[in-house]
Amino acid sequence: MAIKVVLVVVAALLVGFVAIQFVPVQRTNPPIVTQLDWDSVQTQALAQRACMDCHSNETKWPWYSYVAPVSWLVVVDVERGRRELNFSQLSTNANGLGRVSQRVQRAIQSGNMPPAQYFPTHPDAQLTADEKQALIAGMQKTLSKPPLSK
Repeated sequence: MAIKVVLVVVAALLVGFVAIQFVPVQRTNPPIVTQLDWDSVQTQALAQRACMDCHSNETKWPWYSYVAPVSWLVVVDVERGRRELNFSQLSTNANGLGRVSQRVQRAIQSGNMPPAQYFPTHPDAQLTADEKQALIAGMQKTLSKPPLSK
């Protein structure tokens, strides 16, 4: 009797897992409006590793972003990240760029960015203290000049 119950529960879970795969999720990479004029290749590489998947329109959508329910979490994180700061759609206003630079610095120094839940699937995004300082300094230089329009 217990085996039947277990089999029914497993079958129900399997059917539910297959069913949720049909819930539509939009993984988009909208057009790039502005592109950063990077101060160095190192800054660009560090930003690519730690920031750009969620804070640009150049998201690399890994295989698990196509498997529900994880796909829902990934899409929500990317949408939230882009809303907060999108390097592909920056204002060219110098005052605005200065505020962005300060926000980036605070987020990296505080350890809030990249967020801890990003590391299990992106271990290379975990920056050393020296890399964090290099990224902060490089982003300050990069954001001191207007981005390039596409």
